[in-house]
Amino acid sequence: MDVRSISNVEAEVEHNGTVPVWYLVHPREMKALTDGGHLELVNEFEVAAGGAVFPHSHPTHEFYFVMNGRGVMTISGEDRDVAPGDLVYIPPDEVHSLRPTGGGAIHCFCFAVAVRGAPDIDYTSH
Repeated sequence: MDVRSISNVEAEVEHNGTVPVWYLVHPREMKALTDGGHLELVNEFEVAAGGAVFPHSHPTHEFYFVMNGRGVMTISGEDRDVAPGDLVYIPPDEVHSLRPTGGGAIHCFCFAVAVRGAPDIDYTSH
C-alpha cells in the first residue's frame, strides 16, 4: 500500500522563489504508469462516524488525500491508519474501502486517472 504523508515531505521552492511546494507525487513520476489513461474524476467526500466506504474496485489509479479526521484504509486486505496530510494511492482494480476511526467523520479529496481503454464506470453501484 502506498501512503505518503505531507508531514514527511520537505518543501521545494518554485515560481521564482515565491511558492513553497510539498510534492506527494513529483512531476512525471507516474507518467509511464498512467500513459494512455485520462482524468476520470475529481471530488471531495466524507464518511460519517460509524460508516464505511463499501468495498469496491474499478479500473483507475485513484488517490485519496485526507483533509480531516482519521481512519483505516483497506486495500486488497491490507489495513493502514490514515490521518490529515496523507495521500493514499489505490492501484487499478484493487478492492478498497475506508472507515473513520476516533469517533468522528473522515473527509477526503479524491481524484482518479482511468487506465487506457477503461469502460464507463457506474459509481452508484461500485
